[in-house]
Amino acid sequence: MKKRAILLIGKYAKEECNLSVYEQNFFVNKIDELGDLKKIKKNDLEKIEAIAFKGHSAIDLEIMKKFPSLRLISNFGVGYDTININDAKKLNILVSFTPDILSDDVADMALALYLGVSRKLKNGYDWIKSGNWALHGEMPLNKKISGSKCGILGLGRIGFEIAKRLEAFKTEIHYFSRKPKKVSSKWIYHNDPLKLCLNVENLFVALKGGDSTNGFVSADFLMALGKDGIVINISRGSVIDENSLLDALENDKIYGAGLDVFLNEPKINNRFFELNNVFMQPHQASATIKTRKAMGELQFQNILNYFENGKPLTLVPELN
Repeated sequence: MKKRAILLIGKYAKEECNLSVYEQNFFVNKIDELGDLKKIKKNDLEKIEAIAFKGHSAIDLEIMKKFPSLRLISNFGVGYDTININDAKKLNILVSFTPDILSDDVADMALALYLGVSRKLKNGYDWIKSGNWALHGEMPLNKKISGSKCGILGLGRIGFEIAKRLEAFKTEIHYFSRKPKKVSSKWIYHNDPLKLCLNVENLFVALKGGDSTNGFVSADFLMALGKDGIVINISRGSVIDENSLLDALENDKIYGAGLDVFLNEPKINNRFFELNNVFMQPHQASATIKTRKAMGELQFQNILNYFENGKPLTLVPELN
């Protein structure tokens, strides 16, 4: 195979990107973020035929046009909402992603967040560390989750894995998606997301990011859950109306939230830091060594397979 020019964009851990393997197969340029494109000579930009991308910066028509030879953007992750697929179509650029590999880890994190906020695990840790346990005895009581009614907003790969795990907690499963899925007859389908919220205590947000879901979880959804409601978000920060969520948390309109994603990461809203009813993680749901290594390998194989066979292994659904 002829050696092609590619561009690696992103801050990769060593487990996520085997640079030596890339260099054996391709002429490699590497930058940490899109803002560093200016460091690459125009002549080199014009030769790049594929991009391996890890990050959350927008790749739109303006960016794509900087690469006249570009034929593939290989995304690291299952979420690719920052890559404008319509713009890619206009320029006949394919886009691939790394589905399935991370579903288990993300679903595991959703359950960890659920336990963290309901049983106030961070509060318990702080209760011991601060000396309150020795001085004041037991910490305040918290919320039971076994036997609850839970709604899954978006029953894709990850939403399905979350629901399967919740069954072990004797949960009554409700879900919203564009159409009913071939799942357990015990799972209850809702074609109206607001009605879903009215019928459950806790909500797991597993929607795809992008313009179509921006602010999808509104104040009305939160009010429908009520004072005992919990919101878990492992999808994208943009999917929830964040100001409405903060208002609900600050005014105890819901019990709490477990969040792995936020708007404007990593510079998130300072209001979160004052709350005692939110359990937060720094967007690390898929961040296990085994999974990130597998994601990186699939990202590489998507590029290699494109140049060898004309098509990446895991093309995004919109381009299939």
